[in-house]
Amino acid sequence: MNTMPTPTPEIEAIARYGTNNFFLLAGPCVVENQEMPLQIAREINRIAQKLEIPFVFKSSYRKANRSKSDSFSGIGDIAALETLAQVRKELGIPVVTDIHSAPEAALAADYVDILQIPAFLCRQTELLEAAARTGKWVNIKKGQFLAPESMKFAAGKVKEAGNDKIMLTDRGTMFGYQDLIVDMRGIPAMQSFGYPVILDITHSLQQPNQPGGVSGGRPELIATLARAGIAAGADGIFLETHPDPSLALSDGANMLKLDRLSKLLTDLVTIRQAYLKTL
Repeated sequence: MNTMPTPTPEIEAIARYGTNNFFLLAGPCVVENQEMPLQIAREINRIAQKLEIPFVFKSSYRKANRSKSDSFSGIGDIAALETLAQVRKELGIPVVTDIHSAPEAALAADYVDILQIPAFLCRQTELLEAAARTGKWVNIKKGQFLAPESMKFAAGKVKEAGNDKIMLTDRGTMFGYQDLIVDMRGIPAMQSFGYPVILDITHSLQQPNQPGGVSGGRPELIATLARAGIAAGADGIFLETHPDPSLALSDGANMLKLDRLSKLLTDLVTIRQAYLKTL
């Protein structure tokens, strides 16, 4: 078992959400190898420090929800988790990763700061309770099939299991079979539960259920959605980024190219400061 350091300033900033800047959960969709996560994390961290954005590195140690059985799912659980722990150790930043079953909660909790519940599993009671019992922060992604108001029940399961360190993330709502839309009214609706609310600006632009078995996306709209989310008062932004999304092994169709991140975040900081002046 890894010994985890004391909470980082980024985690403490999340606990004080709403008081200054938005926070950022960002990274590649999945750990593709043992070198890439640290390279990407260094660049995001450089930008985040310059802009004074609390940053949490995100990458899935295993992808369990692929459309096709031959799609890339990971480099091996322990190897990927150790890679995430190395990012945490070398850069001194917190890390978030997805879990898909109750046993995974205890496994991943030894390596990361935040356990993320995928949208399609947000109603799984056993999974939510297992995540809660680790004592880690739990980020619950809103199911594409749920109204924002219904997320109070998902959060309630974690709280009733003894853990009040909860975040909620909106990643869009199904619009027909192959598209998603984001209703900005969901941000204040979920904030009314008393937890920080994050807008996922990349998965919300997915075009799932494509005939070829690989999700499409509208990455050209990432900046538009991000600006709208910050203007609507989102506490945090979630995004997936990669040096070359066309070569990404998962979700490349809706990722932000890494060299476009600095401009986007600079714009969002300006919008955030304007938003705070309206309060």
